[in-house]
Amino acid sequence: MRLSSALAVALGVPSALAQTAGTFDIVGNTLASAMMMFVGSPDKVYILDKVEGNPTQINGHPVWASIWDIGAKTATAVDAITNPFCAAGMHLPNGTFAVFGGNSAIGPNGQNNDPGSTPNFDPVYGDHNGGRSIRLITGCQGPLDQPTSGNCVWFDALNGPQMQRQRWYAGAEPLGDGTVVIVGGLVYGGFINREYPNVDPTYEGGNAEPTYEFWPPTAANNPPAIFQFLVETSGLNAYPLMYLQPSGKIFVQANYSTTLWDANANTQTALPDMPGQITRVYPASGANTMLPLTPANNYEPTVIFCGGTYIPDAGWGNYANIAINVWEVEASQDCHRITPEPQDGSAPVYVQDDNLPVGRTMGQFIHLPDGTILLVNGGQWGVAGYAQMTGQTPTFAQMPYGESIAAGPVLQPLIYNPNAPAGSRFSAAGLSPSTVPRLYHSSAVLLPDGSVMIAGSNPHADVTTNTEFPTTWTAEYFYPPYFNATTRPAPQGIPNYLSYGGSYFDITLPASSYTGSVDTAAANTVVYLIRQGFTTHAMNMGQRSMQLNNTYTIQLNGTIILHTSQLPPNPNLFQPGPAFVYVTVNGIPSIGEWVIVGNGQFGTQPTQQAVVLPASGNLATATNTSSPSTSSSSSKKKNSAMSFHMTAGSTLGLLLTVAMTLMLS
Repeated sequence: MRLSSALAVALGVPSALAQTAGTFDIVGNTLASAMMMFVGSPDKVYILDKVEGNPTQINGHPVWASIWDIGAKTATAVDAITNPFCAAGMHLPNGTFAVFGGNSAIGPNGQNNDPGSTPNFDPVYGDHNGGRSIRLITGCQGPLDQPTSGNCVWFDALNGPQMQRQRWYAGAEPLGDGTVVIVGGLVYGGFINREYPNVDPTYEGGNAEPTYEFWPPTAANNPPAIFQFLVETSGLNAYPLMYLQPSGKIFVQANYSTTLWDANANTQTALPDMPGQITRVYPASGANTMLPLTPANNYEPTVIFCGGTYIPDAGWGNYANIAINVWEVEASQDCHRITPEPQDGSAPVYVQDDNLPVGRTMGQFIHLPDGTILLVNGGQWGVAGYAQMTGQTPTFAQMPYGESIAAGPVLQPLIYNPNAPAGSRFSAAGLSPSTVPRLYHSSAVLLPDGSVMIAGSNPHADVTTNTEFPTTWTAEYFYPPYFNATTRPAPQGIPNYLSYGGSYFDITLPASSYTGSVDTAAANTVVYLIRQGFTTHAMNMGQRSMQLNNTYTIQLNGTIILHTSQLPPNPNLFQPGPAFVYVTVNGIPSIGEWVIVGNGQFGTQPTQQAVVLPASGNLATATNTSSPSTSSSSSKKKNSAMSFHMTAGSTLGLLLTVAMTLMLS
């Protein structure tokens, strides 16, 4: 039994989608406020929060970590040691997840001034300094061909692995060999990463961390080198937005600037500024993601940005103070795309996309297994963060929303279709709004069954429940439109490991996996590989979606055999590590199957030339219906007559197929 099959049984939907599409279902209490989440195994979501006075206790201190059982919809407390507040996170090649950095030790109200408290330990909340910590969550999936054992190892220890620098709000992105680049951050925290006036853009008197480092560490970057782009974008460069490109360079966006960076050589090429100087990084927090990589777009990466905020430079303030009443500033409706490395050799440019219906800060894009992208969470006014005063509002009593500096929760989800004509890419049709405001410290992640888990919202220094936007432990599942279907695909034969190039593999879809015409189902079946990423602060670090190329053979009994390519032979397009495979028929996805991409190790990944796929065909009609976008010959022989493939235009192939059809009828 594959892991996702076990999950299907637990969910009670092995072949049908039982929930009401387009709706939110409140499903339980996450124990911690879900500032960070990731799907670390086929049936578990791992949750991290900032250290605060959560009512649930473990070993004498508040809980700030928990494990969510997807099927049971319950949370179990985990005894984390260090403070992960505003950490970064990323998958590793073997399926392990790593959480990098965080905050110093704190006590009540986000301070560390209690008796006996130091930046390294607080005796009241019992947390240790997490600024250099590397926490590893490993072993969760168990053997890939066995049901999950649940024997996860949550490694968070004072004598565990450490980064070379203390990093709070750092960025993280893996390279094609699985190595993670950890970029920038703040040393001690604050609203934005600068003093004002900004006389020391490199170090800001010791609170800015303008360097980058690798995990695992490399001798060539010891001590960590300065990334000049972080100096150039001083102030608005917390959680820099990063996307690895086919060349191995990283597209990086911060403040309103953009660059293409070679992390190994530490060289950069300036790209155009963000149109309108709209800020998309924290705390403006515009929704951003790489669009799905598909055969139709020749696996050319394009990144989209939506929402965020324009505020004049002086209005942002500094580490300690927000200069203006940001909740009076409406978030942007603007969306722009950019292709950082155009395959036609043209210069990269930002291209206007459809506007959002209303402005949105802290919105989050989630890839869905039908090729669309969900947009959830956020507010129409203000930015991320919290405060008890601003330069225009001198006392906490005058703050209109308590410590929240955002307002106007945007409860309406949207579906973005990247392939729809301009002017029609966003839709709310059939989608009900949520009833739970999701502002600062909210998160969302795709689940294996194709629903989306949404949790968090906590714009406060400590647990606060008697205010307009309280600390929230409520989790929701959102069911996208495909949950209207009565039948969902049940693929068989998805391998445990996927490679970069090499021999294709066959996936079997029984006739019970679709409704209507078999020819229509086969022609409208796609295979998606999705990595959900590490979600925090309105982004999913490492999130990617790739459609694997496929052709098909329709058998006499209505079974569809999908001849499916491995990944393109370039690990920079989809870095090694864990992911889920979804088979989507007529827009209805299967339950995702957990796989490992690559060889499961750090280092140069093996690549092979892609094997040409057989032509598509139907044994019952003995006709060839190959797609123009797929190959029409095969170097791979099949053993079963039922899986015989004819070469396009081959008279002998046609005669043999007709003969076999007659013998089998």
